[in-house]
Amino acid sequence: MFLLVILAMIAGFMALQLYRVLGKRTGHEQPLPKPAEDRTPLTLVPRTVETIAESREPASRLVEPRAEAGVRTIIAADSNFDVAQFLQGAQAAYRMILEAYWQGDEEQLDWLTQAEVRDAFVAAIAERKEAGHTLENRVVSIEKAVISDAALEGKVARITVRFDADIVAITRDAESVVIAGSMTDAVDTHDVWTFTRTLKSNDPNWKLADTDEA
Repeated sequence: MFLLVILAMIAGFMALQLYRVLGKRTGHEQPLPKPAEDRTPLTLVPRTVETIAESREPASRLVEPRAEAGVRTIIAADSNFDVAQFLQGAQAAYRMILEAYWQGDEEQLDWLTQAEVRDAFVAAIAERKEAGHTLENRVVSIEKAVISDAALEGKVARITVRFDADIVAITRDAESVVIAGSMTDAVDTHDVWTFTRTLKSNDPNWKLADTDEA
């Protein structure tokens, strides 16, 4: 009986010492993760993205210096005017008008050009047909399109664009024999075209009003 009492006292002493070592908090313990159902959900705070207002100034690489004042005047008169969008449309019109002329599509030319320019194209088409010539031209690439001049005359905006393009030009006679041009070599062309539009009109399209070579 005495031996059992001694053993019980020893066990109690050891338990007390173990508690002093393992049960005492040092302040450096890492908290145990809570069960998933007890965790506080993490709220994501959306990051504020600072947006930079789009500049309405003409981009210098798209507009030559002498045209900048005119472009600003057009922008002031028509807040919807955008230089980059205009030049994209001008390049599309350049291709469409040339292809319409080469193919003799007078109806296409009618809504893409002003009357004076259309008449000049139609006359050239008629002369070509009379000679029995056909064209197999195509625009290989437009290397550059830049606004070289711009002005607002009353409500009519006039914008001149310089196009630098590579064009394959082939002319065949009535027997389909190539009489001019090459099927393999593209020609560097430099055209200066002027487009006009009455601002705030119901017609949003710009029409070709003048053509020239650079």
